[in-house]
Amino acid sequence: MASSPSSARPRWPSPLRRSLPRVGKRARKRNRGDEPAERGAASSSAYPVGDGVLTLRDELSPGTLREIERLDAKPAANSEDRWQRRSELLFERLTVRWEIAGLPLHGQKELLGRYRMASAEERSAVRQAVAEHLSARHPELDV
Repeated sequence: MASSPSSARPRWPSPLRRSLPRVGKRARKRNRGDEPAERGAASSSAYPVGDGVLTLRDELSPGTLREIERLDAKPAANSEDRWQRRSELLFERLTVRWEIAGLPLHGQKELLGRYRMASAEERSAVRQAVAEHLSARHPELDV
């Protein structure tokens, strides 16, 4: 059964579409100029890890610190599971950049994915760098 031209959804001509106002909270803020202040680059420290360099953020937000405390308080299947979750959370929140053999990784998803695929030796070196970093920057956290 063929559809009739009148039942088809009418299309607006392109000039009319361009003249419609933007809708949404972001568009209104953009028009008012109420953009949030740009954050400056957070300070970070670099640590040699195997044949690469791991760059870790110097400060943890209060929310991250609370999440680490909450994670430590949650019941886990076993202590190994809790330790694994904690080490991944710290890696995810601290790591800004990881350069491996000249290949830089920046995004959180690709960093965490690479960490999960890392060999036992690489993971151990990363955990050691994170532990060294935490003992220098956040002595209140147990490593």
